[in-house]
Amino acid sequence: MGGEIWRFNSLAIFICPSLAMAGFPQQWREGKKMDELSLVKLWNQLRSQIINSQIAPALVLIGIFVPATFDKFSNAPDSAKYLTVGVAAITGILATISQYAAVREGEALIYDLRKVEKPSALAAKISGSREMLSLSAITIVLFDLAMIALVVWAVLGA
Repeated sequence: MGGEIWRFNSLAIFICPSLAMAGFPQQWREGKKMDELSLVKLWNQLRSQIINSQIAPALVLIGIFVPATFDKFSNAPDSAKYLTVGVAAITGILATISQYAAVREGEALIYDLRKVEKPSALAAKISGSREMLSLSAITIVLFDLAMIALVVWAVLGA
C-alpha cells in the first residue's frame, strides 16, 4: 500500500459535506487512494480557505467602523442601523460556517495523515495538530461572538 490510505466513505461525507463540491483532489472525491503529498496539499488548501474566508468580513467591518468612528450612526435611522448590524452578522455567520467546515475537513485529513506509514516530518507535525485545530474552531466562534457584540455597540451605541 505504500503509506496510501482510503478516504471519502459515508463518514467523510457526513463530516465533510463540501468536499464533493469544493475543488479538492479528484481521487478524494472518487474514493481513490491519496498519498502523503496529496494530503499535505489538501491541508494547505484548507488553511488557505480559512484565511480567505476572513477577507469579506474584514472589509465589512472596515465599512462599519469607519462611519462609526465619525459618529455617523448617531443620526442614522434605526432601519439603517439594523441593516448594518444584520449585514455584519450575516457576513460573519457565513464566514464562520466556511471556516468551521474547513476545520472539520482538516480533522478528517489529520485522521488520514495518521494512517500514513513512515510520514515525513511535516506530515507528522500536521497529524499531531488535532488539539490546535480544535482550539482554532473554538477561537473562531468566540471571536465572532465578541465581534458582533462590538458591531452592535458601535452601531447602536452604548
